[in-house]
Amino acid sequence: MRVLAAMSGGVDSAVAAARAVAAGHDVVGVHLALSTAPGALRTGSRGCCSREDAGDARRAADILGIPFYVWDFADKFKEDVIDDFVASYAAGETPNPCLRCNEKIKFSALAERAYALGFDAVVTGHYAQLRDGVLRRAVDAEKDQSYVLAVLTAEQLARAMFPVGDTPKPEIRNEAARLGLSVANKPDSHDICFIPTGNTQAFLGARIGVRPGKVVDSESGAVLAEHEGVHGFTVGQRKGLGLPGPAADGKPRYVTGIDPETSTVTVGSAADLEVWTITARDVIWTSGAAPEGAVDCVVQVRAHGGTAAATAEPEGSGMRITLASPLTGVARGQAAVLYREDPAGDIVLGSGTIAGTSAQRSGRVAAHAGSTESQ
Repeated sequence: MRVLAAMSGGVDSAVAAARAVAAGHDVVGVHLALSTAPGALRTGSRGCCSREDAGDARRAADILGIPFYVWDFADKFKEDVIDDFVASYAAGETPNPCLRCNEKIKFSALAERAYALGFDAVVTGHYAQLRDGVLRRAVDAEKDQSYVLAVLTAEQLARAMFPVGDTPKPEIRNEAARLGLSVANKPDSHDICFIPTGNTQAFLGARIGVRPGKVVDSESGAVLAEHEGVHGFTVGQRKGLGLPGPAADGKPRYVTGIDPETSTVTVGSAADLEVWTITARDVIWTSGAAPEGAVDCVVQVRAHGGTAAATAEPEGSGMRITLASPLTGVARGQAAVLYREDPAGDIVLGSGTIAGTSAQRSGRVAAHAGSTESQ
């Protein structure tokens, strides 16, 4: 096959490209220029898309003997990932920009251009397994990225390749060293790639501005503090709340609800964070079709979070997830990813963007989608 290898400049994508070459494919490497200021986005293990990364990707392509190009997707990345990230926080949500990048950039804009140029598939260095069109968790549980790939449709998965998902990360580094790739020991990127300082609140504040509001107690309704914008908070947050002290019982408070319309942040106890029901929008079923009824599964609501047994059922274009045991710190804007446990690597059933939660076991969705009920 003629395949396009997305090469970020890191070790995983370099080895993915190398494995595609070894498998006999006709491989072309491409580096995505996603920053309008590419010299400023790498600080050690933070950031990406710097000139250093583009150079590392080019050198890896040279060693592999494959053609290499740089494609400028900076405007598309800003519109579909960065602007979406900012807007979501302004709306009181907690988005995942890596998931959005996969959905809008790597497997949409990039893939569409690749197919138009006659490529059969897109190769990336994501840690996930793909067998007969079925997306599964990677062998290396600590590096598994199936969560951020769960937004891909059946059509996109049919033309994707994840060559490193069947191998633990240390072995990938050893393989890169054997191939003579200079990125063999390059640090992994951490945090949000377009915020190299790691200061998300400062990044958002510079773009959203000051939108003052109040921090109120969930039980008494008493105003405990003032804040400069709901973008500085997420459900489940404990630190940086600007409170004068712990609750009357001496226990810490957590953010339990965010109302962007009134700019109100509600805080309460750890028990107030428990969620038993989740509703989701923008649902993707990776098989290409929604199930006819409820399905037993496990659900994950954070990229590196734990899972809970659940039952998921389509509801129009959305879905309702009923949990067998409660999850905490579930925020609107996060992805709810459904898995079916399987000895060969858990199978991804689908995903949706969390739109509301409820603390009622059987119950209704929270009347206010920005809050988590506790009764």
